[in-house]
Amino acid sequence: MGDNEYDAATGRLRVLRASDRVLSGRRPVTIAERLAGLTAAAEGPAASEEWPDFYGDGGSVARLEARTAELLGTEAALFFPTGTMAQQVALRCHVGATGSNVVGMHPRAHPLTYERDAVSVLSGIRPLLLTRGPGQITAEDVRGSGEPFGTLFYELPLRDHGFVLPEWDDLLATVQAARDRHAALHLDGARLWESTAHLGHGLTEIVDLFDSVYVSYYKGLGAGAGAALAGSAELIEEAHAWRHRYGGRSFQMWPMALDALVALDETLPRLDTYVAHAATIAAGLAAVPETTVFPAVPHTHQFQVWLPFPADVLTRAAFDIAVERGVWLTNRWIEPGLPGFSYTEITVADPALEWSAEEATAEFAALVERARKSR
Repeated sequence: MGDNEYDAATGRLRVLRASDRVLSGRRPVTIAERLAGLTAAAEGPAASEEWPDFYGDGGSVARLEARTAELLGTEAALFFPTGTMAQQVALRCHVGATGSNVVGMHPRAHPLTYERDAVSVLSGIRPLLLTRGPGQITAEDVRGSGEPFGTLFYELPLRDHGFVLPEWDDLLATVQAARDRHAALHLDGARLWESTAHLGHGLTEIVDLFDSVYVSYYKGLGAGAGAALAGSAELIEEAHAWRHRYGGRSFQMWPMALDALVALDETLPRLDTYVAHAATIAAGLAAVPETTVFPAVPHTHQFQVWLPFPADVLTRAAFDIAVERGVWLTNRWIEPGLPGFSYTEITVADPALEWSAEEATAEFAALVERARKSR
């Protein structure tokens, strides 16, 4: 396969789909296959006599919101097309309630890393960095802030540091430290669904610590798109208005909602299996010389793998192995600024469940050897 296919996202999807074995990620599906799944869901008992929603009211959207609120133990939930919008709305609500536009955050929090400074440009929010070190914001970070802040923005798990989670007692201490400062608490729970095993507590217990929570339907669950903001009935009532102002009140949202309901039914019950098997895959990869897995025992079904080679060399080597041998090991590699090192994110899902640690070791060793020869 030529360089055009290597560089194009569609070419990489075709190679991933054609691979006989997949270590990281899910096999992509075509539009026709996704529509067939939605058709099957629409013919089920809950949706067969259901009318489409009207600007997000009724139908499968209402069912999804009720189901989400029940799973999270909140009074209400509101569907959003994106998590970026859901979290800005949450923070706008808290800014109004607290009277402070200052929000305490981690420097690698999603709004500061992946959203083009939208919270500041669109919402007038001033982020306050509470820590510079690795890992999660701690109670000491919160207590040690030299400036007041009205809201604490907390991400579970923290993706850019390896999908890491705190220990439960540390989370409780951080929450209490924020409460002692009379701050509202918002949880970025994009990957909350897969975090319960490590934390040792259920969704409702985790969410109960916060005033609002955002969850994604596509990241861990694999739906096509969509997110929800959950919290008190009063907060969600105000969030309705802000969703409209931000342009998120689409005429009909039932396709995204229906897809999310399928994901809750089919994928959510499997996430603990993915998390458990991630430890097996991580151990297999860590056995390869020069390989660093972080965290050594994954906190969720996702984790980082580091190697001392350039990112373009590793990305090309992994792609060529998939083309030549039908074994998809990793997606793109990234150079984060640490000289001589690159990392990739491993996602353990259904395809990886058939892999043993020994198989992961053997195939990853082949990748390292190819990268070494190509360097």
